[in-house]
Amino acid sequence: MPSLGAYGVVLAVVAVTTVIGVPLVRRLAVRIGAVVRPDERRVHARPTPTLGGIAMLAGFCAGMFVAWRMNAFDTIFVGNTEPLGLVIAAVLILAVGVIDDLREVSAPAKVSGIVVAASVLVLSGISILTLRIPFVSTFILDPNWSYLLSVLWVLGMTNAINLIDGLDGLAAGIVAIAAGTFFLYAQQLGHEGLLADGNIGALIAVIVLGMCLGFLPWNVHPARIFMGDGGALLLGLLMAASTMVVGGRTDQPFSGQTFFFFAPVFIPLVILGVPITDTAWAIVRRARTRTGLATADKDHLHHRLMRLGHGHRRSVFILWAWTALLSGFVLFPTYTHKGDAIVPFGIAALGLALYTLLHPGVREARRAEGKTAARAGEESEGAMTTVEEPTPSP
Repeated sequence: MPSLGAYGVVLAVVAVTTVIGVPLVRRLAVRIGAVVRPDERRVHARPTPTLGGIAMLAGFCAGMFVAWRMNAFDTIFVGNTEPLGLVIAAVLILAVGVIDDLREVSAPAKVSGIVVAASVLVLSGISILTLRIPFVSTFILDPNWSYLLSVLWVLGMTNAINLIDGLDGLAAGIVAIAAGTFFLYAQQLGHEGLLADGNIGALIAVIVLGMCLGFLPWNVHPARIFMGDGGALLLGLLMAASTMVVGGRTDQPFSGQTFFFFAPVFIPLVILGVPITDTAWAIVRRARTRTGLATADKDHLHHRLMRLGHGHRRSVFILWAWTALLSGFVLFPTYTHKGDAIVPFGIAALGLALYTLLHPGVREARRAEGKTAARAGEESEGAMTTVEEPTPSP
């Protein structure tokens, strides 16, 4: 397996390339008018350039090129069609997103573009091959089922990341945490001998981490550029690819103290719990109101947090913290081989939930009490200083 130092080199190249490329893309976006203006569906207050996904693709390509030229990654690149297929699929899906950013395309056309990119992944060899269901069995998928589940997985992941991209730095931060976690998880499975030496999953995860780290300095509130649909779809595709070649390639149990570790393909559901939960709620919400799945609204998790009274930065931080908490829930038993992670992380989750739900109310209650007390004090002071005018003597 490649050393951590080799992965570190790739990470640094991707991050530096992305952070340098963002201002260039930002100037291009302003020049061609690719600017998102405030409206009733969005929370930003000023026109902001988009197309940040182009800089992220540049970082991705730089990382793949450097890894290809390093001897440490020969087992991944030599005689393997997956890296080339990944690059082609990344370019295709970015093109779909950029076209949607510049001139809005219909939902069926967008889905068709994603399906084409996902098909390229499957044809190159990046697909779900095994499906392990807890307490049931392990299924070796035939080509038809493998293709169907792989395409559906890419569709789900790309839409999940796209829907959560509603606040400055939110999607990039969540994906960075998830990618870093999944890299560590893939490394641990590799050390346990559950993944082949040429598995590309860890490399994809570390490249995604570098893309997000390079983009975040430009995207945190107040954002100077948005990643756009191009960036969100690109991150979703790469995370789908990474999780498929890790979770969908091992048919052996691992860290069996906790039930979901019997099914490594379910690990991304935990690590990417925030965007996946948000997507599920969005589907239910729009089905209930009979609106289109592609119809934008302001009822996502981040919008709800802001309506509770959390500011922009705090809402983003809370969702980052949830992602980190869920990721820790995965990694703790993975590295310790103990199943008692539910205790410390369950307590932490409860504390975070209470803070999320009650802190704005407590703050507003204290503010209201302060105003009431101040008003009562003013009335009392006014009553004490009021002097009754003497009645004139006859």
